[in-house]
Amino acid sequence: MAFDTIKLEKGLYTTGRSFTGALEALDPSEQYKGTALEGLDAYQRQLKRFDIRVSGAGSSPVEKFFATTDSAALFPEYVSRAVRQGMEEADLLSAVVAAVTEIDGLDYRSVESVPTDADKELAVVAEGASIPETVVRTQENLVKLRKRGRMLTASYEAIRFQKLDLFTITLKQIGAYIARTQFADAVEVLRNGDGNNNAAPTSAIADTSGHALAYSDLVDFWNLFSPYGMNTLIASPAVVAMLLNLSEFKDARAGFSFQSTGKMITPIGAQLLRSGAAHDDELIGLDSTCALEMVRAGDVTTEFDKLIDRQLERAAITMTAGFSKIFKDASRVLTV
Repeated sequence: MAFDTIKLEKGLYTTGRSFTGALEALDPSEQYKGTALEGLDAYQRQLKRFDIRVSGAGSSPVEKFFATTDSAALFPEYVSRAVRQGMEEADLLSAVVAAVTEIDGLDYRSVESVPTDADKELAVVAEGASIPETVVRTQENLVKLRKRGRMLTASYEAIRFQKLDLFTITLKQIGAYIARTQFADAVEVLRNGDGNNNAAPTSAIADTSGHALAYSDLVDFWNLFSPYGMNTLIASPAVVAMLLNLSEFKDARAGFSFQSTGKMITPIGAQLLRSGAAHDDELIGLDSTCALEMVRAGDVTTEFDKLIDRQLERAAITMTAGFSKIFKDASRVLTV
């Protein structure tokens, strides 16, 4: 079936797969290798079919999507893609999530392993002796899933003549809101646990000489993670300012990196993430390879019926996800 003869309709959003996945089943990208359309996915080929340009100086107005009933079916996917792009641009989750689990329902129980200090060391096994066990079991409580999103409120008459590149900026901002809120959910689980008695161990600065934070405090905090590695730090803007004012951060090479690229480094080599999700009196450290699991019930969801029918007054854009601790001691909190 040629891409320009496919009948586009609402049913493509209810196939149990993504809209683009449903289009790919009808119009596989593999058949376009070696042609001028190579490199475009099935959805992008439909945009080309209706001459809809979603970016650049020559971007189309919003009303171009609604020129025909077929092209109108493309609008919800455009909204979802713009929101996902905003989430990717504001992404911090990828720096703290060790695994992403996709589920079809709303009930999910993760697994856990709680090794003792002896379990973390692989001792020599004598001939004929039993091999030490690592016990993996399901957690007692379900992962708490939260729906995060925004309501898109605008009349079709108000936006029909707006260029898509400008409208995309608004949608990307919605994605950024969702990404920041989900990151706050992740930080909450790293700090307080997921309801299965696995809150992060907390330590405080022992020195009472009046300083707020010293390099030695970071070294002591880093040492607590053995046998895990503290490769990521999450801090509020206020605590980040404390860190950047440490003399170790004023090293010429560290300063050059921050001033030339804006990328912050720490003397102990951990990635530093600045976020208002962290409290002003704490520093959250973690081993991002084994601390947190993200559980996601589907991708970005839009109310496609309303968007296709140009009923934008109350169209919801949402995403449902939750977080689960993997190893309790792989994240820790330092009170500063």
